[in-house]
Amino acid sequence: MKSRDTLIRLKRFQVDEKRRKVAQIEMMIAEFDRMAAELDREIAAEEQKAGISDPNHFAYPTYARAAAQRRDNLRQSVQNLHAQLDDAKAELGEAFENLKRAESLEDRERGDPAREAVAVQAAQPRAMRASA
Repeated sequence: MKSRDTLIRLKRFQVDEKRRKVAQIEMMIAEFDRMAAELDREIAAEEQKAGISDPNHFAYPTYARAAAQRRDNLRQSVQNLHAQLDDAKAELGEAFENLKRAESLEDRERGDPAREAVAVQAAQPRAMRASA
């Protein structure tokens, strides 16, 4: 019995860890998206100041070019994080299934008191009818 409780606690801990990992990746994606949007605004402001919006122009602002490179790197990182997020969600689902499997095994071993209570209530009216 005690080993089953330990197993269930372990499975719950694993599910919680997977949830934290998913949440962390989602926060990173949101932060990178926010940073990329901020860089877009900075690039537009720099292009407006310089009056040049063509990145291939010889006088294109250096800061705008560097900011565009950082923005592109952030967007690439976001794509990589989406792949990691999909993997993390799959791992979370797997850990959740393992937890449910361990809990159902525990319920079967204990005899699941809720099921027993329903069975007792269902049997009482029959017993009363039989004695009457």
